[in-house]
This record gives sequence, C-alpha cells and structure tokens, in this order.
Amino acid sequence: MFQHVIVKTPCAAMIHGITDHPELGIPIYEKALEQHRAYIETLEKCGVDVTVLPPDEAYPDSCFVEDTAVLTRHCAIITNPGAPTRKGETAAVEKAVAKFYPAEKIFHIQAPGTIEGGDVMMCGDIFYVGLSDRTNEEGVRQFAAILEPFGCKVVGVPLTEVLHLKTGVVYLENGVLLAAGEFLTKPAFESYTKIEVPTDEPYAANCIWVNGKVIVPAGYPKVLAAIQEAGYETLVCDTSEYKKIDGGLSCLSLRF
Repeated sequence: MFQHVIVKTPCAAMIHGITDHPELGIPIYEKALEQHRAYIETLEKCGVDVTVLPPDEAYPDSCFVEDTAVLTRHCAIITNPGAPTRKGETAAVEKAVAKFYPAEKIFHIQAPGTIEGGDVMMCGDIFYVGLSDRTNEEGVRQFAAILEPFGCKVVGVPLTEVLHLKTGVVYLENGVLLAAGEFLTKPAFESYTKIEVPTDEPYAANCIWVNGKVIVPAGYPKVLAAIQEAGYETLVCDTSEYKKIDGGLSCLSLRF
C-alpha cells in the first residue's frame, strides 16, 4: 500500500517537451494544468497524501517526476536520466525525497550509468528494469548493487518497441500484469497473469495501481473494461496533453 505521492506542477515550457509524436500537436498548457489538478484529486481518492512541487521553467519535462527517482520500502534511489536535457531535474526531487527517507537510505546512480524511473517496474521485491535508450547496462548494474543487499532481485529487460518499460507493461499487484506488444511474450514475465492491451489502445498500457484501485487514462474503453472484468475498481483520468510529449499516468508521480 502507498502512503505518499510526489508530483510536480507542469511548467509553461512543457510545450517544448521531448516527443516522438509531433503529429499529436503541441500541448495546451492551461488544459495540462487542469488535467494535473484532476490527477492529484484522483490520487487523493486512493487514500494517499500528495506533495506538490513547484514548476521549474528550466526543465520542460520536469512534471514527469517518475523518471528522477525510484522510491522503495527499503531505500530511495535518485536516478541519472538518460535524456541530457533532464539530468538537472533530480536535485529538486531529491530535496522532497529527503523529507521521507534518512540520508543513509538515499542512493544515487552515477555516470556513466543512466536509468530513468519509467524503466523500472517494482513487483514486490523483484525489480524489472528496461534496457532502453534512456537506461543503460551500467545503470542497471548500479541499481542492482544498491538493492540486492536488501534482498531484492533486479532483472534487466531489453526493449525493442517502446520508450520506457512501463510504456508497455505495468504491475497491477496480485501477480497480474497489464501488458501490450512485446511484453506479452517476453520470457521474464511468463509466470504472471496478463491482461492484454489491444493493439488499437496501446497508450492505455500505462495505468497505475494505487491502494487497490487502478487509474486508467480517459478514452480507452477496451482497456478500462478489461481491467474491470479482472475485478479491479477503476478511476479514469485524462492525460491527453501529456500524451503529446510522450508522458502517461505513471510518469506524473512518485508513489511510495
């Protein structure tokens, strides 16, 4: 169960965020702010307290706080983002994290290692880490060296189709994965029950489980129905403006 969530208010510069989908258009900032407020309200319905960090115009993608840290029940790991324009985002997030973790339980990924939190999926004490354009083998090695003394297992997962691991697969607890595309057949996940994301709703693979509820992006009825049929209580939240800059539900928060 999660008690705390950290989010960061989008800055006006988010309209210049990194994107692989320019055809979706430029985010509408005012609408993005409205969606962010609704996102916070949705999280609060799941029984967590939400820390809201102020916007930072120096970093267009800084609302995607998930990539800057991995927060576990054992320790906090401050990442080293693989995108050069995002490396400075970790400082502000670390200050917030320090209010919840003692200094001796805060670790750092150091260059040349890179890792982004969007590539990390925590399944109990097993951590699956996507080897992507943003997360390299040295980053995974350091990550494992930090977590394995706590009795955790770290499994690297090569990616071929998506930006981050959790772009295509998320853990819904109880041994269940919501999975799309390449993740339906990867050997690393063969022991899990899978809810399949249809090929015409790939963006909806990025849902989040929060204290028994699953938050689903608005506009994807097939995925919503599949999760409900699997027995989960669902909440719907619109992230259409964040989709334009390659972001989804999990990207916008650190949940711990």
